[in-house]
Amino acid sequence: MNTIKSTFQKAKANSSGCLIGYITAGDPTPEATPKIADALIRGGVDILELGLPFSDPIADGRTIQDASLRALNAGTTPMRVLEIAAQIRSQHDIPLVIMTYYNPVFHFGIDKYLAAAKQHGVAGFIVPDLPVEEAADYRKAAAAHNLDTIFFASPATSKERLAKIVAASSGFLYLVSRFGVTGAQSSVSDSTVQLIKKVQPQTVGKVPLAVGFGISKPEHVQTVIAAGADAAIVGSAFINIVEQNKQNMLLELEQTAKALKTATKT
Repeated sequence: MNTIKSTFQKAKANSSGCLIGYITAGDPTPEATPKIADALIRGGVDILELGLPFSDPIADGRTIQDASLRALNAGTTPMRVLEIAAQIRSQHDIPLVIMTYYNPVFHFGIDKYLAAAKQHGVAGFIVPDLPVEEAADYRKAAAAHNLDTIFFASPATSKERLAKIVAASSGFLYLVSRFGVTGAQSSVSDSTVQLIKKVQPQTVGKVPLAVGFGISKPEHVQTVIAAGADAAIVGSAFINIVEQNKQNMLLELEQTAKALKTATKT
């Protein structure tokens, strides 16, 4: 089984960064998600994030908010997300990461849900509203089930707090490239490049650095990889294609992923 760690090692050996793709599980339907995952993986996505739909996604912009609503209206539940993960894992040997707000996991039962996630082939979790200072119980359960715990850092994170986050992170560190919420942007700002150069020395040799929020074009991917990131995270650009739900949706997803993956070459 490919782990997150081995995926980054393989990419580095091939003089490449990683492409991490995000889709909302259950959007537009639970049955469609494995087909969407197939297309992205054929296109070159190295790690796939499956967003667990939630009614109050505070870190997300309109694109992912709407995707969550579509998924919830289609009947997607926390356990259905794990079943989708298992379907994808039965066909593809790439790491799957669940991105979820803390409430669904806490309500289900932390240990119970993480145990089920491991059984369904999940490699790790991203919980954007769980600060490292309050994550002791969660981290203990994740470690018990050999799941990576991926924390966020942002432009507002102090050097002292960043050190705590890096020490607590496994899999990769998710660097939020800018203030605000998720959503495709027209360009990567100079401030993002400077942020990567500031954070990268704190992560090198400890945990891979992945950059997300607003990354949507091949030139964005090239910019963040050249600045020192180990991976680029792309979500809204893929979800925009899913939302349009055109007849050639799967082909467009595959071609978009291919162009973005090509841009990770160093």
